[in-house]
Amino acid sequence: MLPSAARLTRSQDFSTVVRRGRRAGRPRVVVHVLAVLRRDDGTSSTAEEAMAEGQRSTPTRAGSARVGFVVSKAVGDAVVRHRVSRRLRHVFRARLAALPPGTDVVVRALPPAAESTSEQLAADVDRALRRLGIDPTADAQAGRRAENDQQQAGGM
Repeated sequence: MLPSAARLTRSQDFSTVVRRGRRAGRPRVVVHVLAVLRRDDGTSSTAEEAMAEGQRSTPTRAGSARVGFVVSKAVGDAVVRHRVSRRLRHVFRARLAALPPGTDVVVRALPPAAESTSEQLAADVDRALRRLGIDPTADAQAGRRAENDQQQAGGM
């Protein structure tokens, strides 16, 4: 399960990422990425808008990249869609630490994702993130260590 701060939940957020973000398609998934920056005055903009306006912005959601998943009925029935969603959540749980702070990601599953293994989905997600300029393995080890530490602390 992803932490609530790391989930995209509002329809408007999904739409913004899909419309304004950059996209990389793979055979099983399409990944949309949008770096959302918050200004000191409380307004927000994308990194591209801020650069075009000559403004310097810094993310205020430090360390909280957000991820959302779109798995339509074209992928399969409810059982198959839920399985694909679970696999994608698992893939991103290990990659959250590698995403830059303030980054919003929407992953759209395509019909071939229904017959895919977790490893195949992970490979497609990694390739798509690399195409978008994000190294998904950069902090993956750190993310796994933090996750293990958290599990050990909860078990005591």
